[in-house]
Amino acid sequence: MSHSISDAKPTPGVAAPTRLASRRLPRWSPLAIAAGAVAIGVGIGAGAGLSSHIQWGLIALVLFVLGSYVITARVEGRRQAKDRVATSLIWSSFVLAVIPLYSLVQTTISKGVKVLDGTFLTHSMNNVLTIQPGGGVYHAIIGTLEQVAIATVIAAPIGILTAVYLVEYGRGTLAKWVTFFVDVMTGVPSIVAGLFILSLWFVVVGSAPASGFAGSLALAILMIPVVVRSTEEMLKLVPNELREASLALGVPKWRTITKVVIPTAVGGITTGVMLAISRIAGESAPIALLVFGSNLINTNPFHGPQSSLPYYIYQQWQNGNDPSYARAWGAALVLIAFVMILNLVARGIARWKAPKR
Repeated sequence: MSHSISDAKPTPGVAAPTRLASRRLPRWSPLAIAAGAVAIGVGIGAGAGLSSHIQWGLIALVLFVLGSYVITARVEGRRQAKDRVATSLIWSSFVLAVIPLYSLVQTTISKGVKVLDGTFLTHSMNNVLTIQPGGGVYHAIIGTLEQVAIATVIAAPIGILTAVYLVEYGRGTLAKWVTFFVDVMTGVPSIVAGLFILSLWFVVVGSAPASGFAGSLALAILMIPVVVRSTEEMLKLVPNELREASLALGVPKWRTITKVVIPTAVGGITTGVMLAISRIAGESAPIALLVFGSNLINTNPFHGPQSSLPYYIYQQWQNGNDPSYARAWGAALVLIAFVMILNLVARGIARWKAPKR
């Protein structure tokens, strides 16, 4: 005959089991505290005559953190209050990081969409006066695509092979020096890369470069360390058991790398290459030194000056008139869209090539 737990009688001399319970704030309390902090912050800012809404927001942020601690300490205790404050600080940091990004994107879209149309995307600045509306960014788009593509063709194989050497073969002094120079190159300013290619071009050719290919060489210098670092980290994530299993079957090491290691990490490697492309797509200093810019459509990156989106933005802003400012904002919107598309492509490839479980 079975008995339920509730029917069991307490044993003499043994204390009955007790249920631990503590007071807790409801789940909607952070939202309520945030709403109260915003209301009080707006009241304080308006009452004190503060004209900047950013100041109102900072006051509300401080009140939110303090309110979270005080209310949680009274209801749940100081230990939970400290945990709630840490969570509040993390969310506050996230908001502080998102606000400038949102402001940047919102401002660029609101000002750039005024000139963004089919004509702007399919025409150049040939025979267009800078003080008049019109013209387009087509020649700059072509220059950016060609220069970034050439730089990627140069830098991606070099960076990936360097990372493979450091992870799979790198032992001893040479690997340490390679790692050191990669770290140094990661922090090299873009203008220094442009000056290096400019001086090298004068030594080899004896004249000013004025070509998209010269700009691509400088962009490749900036891209290589990013590819090396990202690829190196991805290769380190490949389990050693996969390498050992392949080698135990008698597969040569080079074939293990090409057939096992790299395919396993190809999603992360592709993402790193795409991020490196996004990093160099916004560089204007090497283009100003080596490519010189142009208002004409030049589809030959090996001869004649070209333009690019970052350099086009700089040129238009330097003109100092309203039509040029509008074109600069439009080109900035196109550049942001280009970088965003690259990042979406990188995420899609990484998800597509990720190992299936």
